[in-house]
Amino acid sequence: MNKMNIKVGDTVVILTGGDADRGKTGKVLEVSPKEGKVIVEGRNMVKKHVKPRKAGDPSGIIEAESAIYACKVQVVCPKCKQPTRIGHKLYEDGKKDRICKKCGETI
Repeated sequence: MNKMNIKVGDTVVILTGGDADRGKTGKVLEVSPKEGKVIVEGRNMVKKHVKPRKAGDPSGIIEAESAIYACKVQVVCPKCKQPTRIGHKLYEDGKKDRICKKCGETI
């Protein structure tokens, strides 16, 4: 899966998963098109056991965000505040914008 409609900085809602994260929203921190995954801020938290690599690094058990498949999240339109699919609008000068399929506003 290489083509993704989700970009860094988009607000997304999580569609599937446990009761802890389903229906919650968050900001996309990182996108990995090669794997088809995204990392959402404050969601899908996992505990990692970390050894300090150099002086001053944190050690012990830390919490970090884990990746989620991009097909399990949906972009939230900034204008209508609804989870929506992404459409594309091509202008005459060759510029291409992402648009909300529900209200038609550019994202």
